[in-house]
Amino acid sequence: MNRPHLDGPWVGSEIGKLRQVLVHRPDLELQRLTPANRHELLFDDVLWVSKARQQHDAFVAQMREHGVEVLYLHRLLAEALEDPEARRVEIERAITGHTVGVGAVVEIRAMALELSPEQLATCLVGGLTKAELRADGVDVDGLARHSLLGAANAEDDFILPPLPNSLFTRDSSCWIYNGVTLNPMYWPARQREVINVATIYRYHPRFRDADFQYWYPPSDPLGEFETLAFGRASLEGGDVMPIGNGVVLMGMSERSTGRMVELVAQTLFASGAAERVIACRMTKDRAHMHLDTVFTFLDRDKVTVFPKVVEAIKAYSVRPGDKEDSFSVTTENSFLDAVADAVGVKKLEVIPTGGDTYQAAREQWDDANNVVALEPGVVISYDKNEFTNRMIRNAGVKVITMDGSELGKGRGGGHCMTCPLLRDPL
Repeated sequence: MNRPHLDGPWVGSEIGKLRQVLVHRPDLELQRLTPANRHELLFDDVLWVSKARQQHDAFVAQMREHGVEVLYLHRLLAEALEDPEARRVEIERAITGHTVGVGAVVEIRAMALELSPEQLATCLVGGLTKAELRADGVDVDGLARHSLLGAANAEDDFILPPLPNSLFTRDSSCWIYNGVTLNPMYWPARQREVINVATIYRYHPRFRDADFQYWYPPSDPLGEFETLAFGRASLEGGDVMPIGNGVVLMGMSERSTGRMVELVAQTLFASGAAERVIACRMTKDRAHMHLDTVFTFLDRDKVTVFPKVVEAIKAYSVRPGDKEDSFSVTTENSFLDAVADAVGVKKLEVIPTGGDTYQAAREQWDDANNVVALEPGVVISYDKNEFTNRMIRNAGVKVITMDGSELGKGRGGGHCMTCPLLRDPL
């Protein structure tokens, strides 16, 4: 198949040399996690944010040492919002009756338009409280006369909730060959994240004139945002892996559905960008919410897996059917054998989560199988996963370790915290 030149966002494998990546540095949104709201915001614990920021900075430094250009979501969003049209569209999509209540829309949109691009980006990711509205000049007492949220919320209650899961840039969008999906995520706590990345891809100079496709939604990403079918047709990037040879792995997990696998496959096949999607039906559990929490690539023929879950995956190869917008679906005998066939090797070398039964379960929980490859045979992993890291090294893979004592509390490793924008093809 024809492949585009490396002149823009392009990701055709999980292990080709990583050239450019999108991350989000821990900030205000994580400072707003509390024991009371952490479950609603999809966290199992609160983080020591300054320590998490130091760990994230060290992670970024390791990538840069290997020649990776690291882009920050907050910075790109602020730069995109310098465009007046971007500001207007982002505000109209993020500040609605569904997010701030019908009675407060007009005042909060007006306030947001007066913020600097940097302040607006912070508000969109970090959230907005009633007290902050007052500090930004909104007549909160007057607002309370026609806004239920304005009347009922306490000063420290959120009018616009924060987006602490922005740390995991893998999920809100994913680059597949020469295009991107803007993902309708499963949980309400994450759904506004996609508006921010959509604004970046549509308006930031790095992306505005770049040659790439939107696989989902298949046209204007912000214009169609309100049509995204959250919940019943959901997708998160931790379940999506372009692995080369025109093949994409897509998990059917706690947070990604078969409906979205078909919608993305439909546009990939129609454009000729992919010719096979391997759908991976997983058991649904918080401990392995995405495919990449139990399976990632280490090298061309090496993967790390959590056997208890991976051995139970049912794999289905989806290919274009005989008629337009139809599919041919084949049940695979083995998930790992299907992946080996797709990448063109006789058999994958499988490195399981290390330790005894108890330690393996602990290390899977601590993202031992959620490593990110910087190039074939070089990965970054949390240092606390000692047993698994040792086994990966014994398989001939270089493991660069990082402190994940705070970052890991979010239930995501290096793979989750990176959205690759450009990788060398294999």
